[in-house]
Amino acid sequence: MDINPWLMVIIIFSINIVYVTFFTIRMIMTLKGYRYIAAVVSMVEVVIYIVGLGLVLDNLDQIQNLVAYAIGYGSGVIIGSIIEEKMALGYITVNVITSDENQLLPKKLREKGYGVTDWIANGMEGGRHSMQILTPRKMELQLYAVIKELDPKAFIIAYEPKTIHGGFWVKQVRKGKLFK
Repeated sequence: MDINPWLMVIIIFSINIVYVTFFTIRMIMTLKGYRYIAAVVSMVEVVIYIVGLGLVLDNLDQIQNLVAYAIGYGSGVIIGSIIEEKMALGYITVNVITSDENQLLPKKLREKGYGVTDWIANGMEGGRHSMQILTPRKMELQLYAVIKELDPKAFIIAYEPKTIHGGFWVKQVRKGKLFK
């Protein structure tokens, strides 16, 4: 098969972007518990991988093909990460510590539909108000904006919970009806 060398570079580059994007998405779906969707994605991924690798191995004498493979791989990681951010699967738990003595922040967050557990805490400089908020990752940036609007000095830490059980809106979370 006699293909223009630059066309081969473009094909290898493109195939690797698609392959690694699928790889990244599959890995994240596996970690988030979407094992059956991840299995389907992996079947497509492996076919793309074999085709791309085959093209490179058939043309090892062309260094530009190896370079295209490597650059395509790196580009696929970036594109896969961007797609995952847009998908925003799962939930986050946000811990907020504020010096707000009027306790307006938990009330305002509850009015907006967030599940907030709050308590009085002690910090280095005295009394603090501490909150724990569970929200879908799709709502993460909106939550931060509300918190920063109400208390620009709030201390915020976020992490992803592995298991969610109990609480007043778990049924909405499980049904996917939260914030709809």
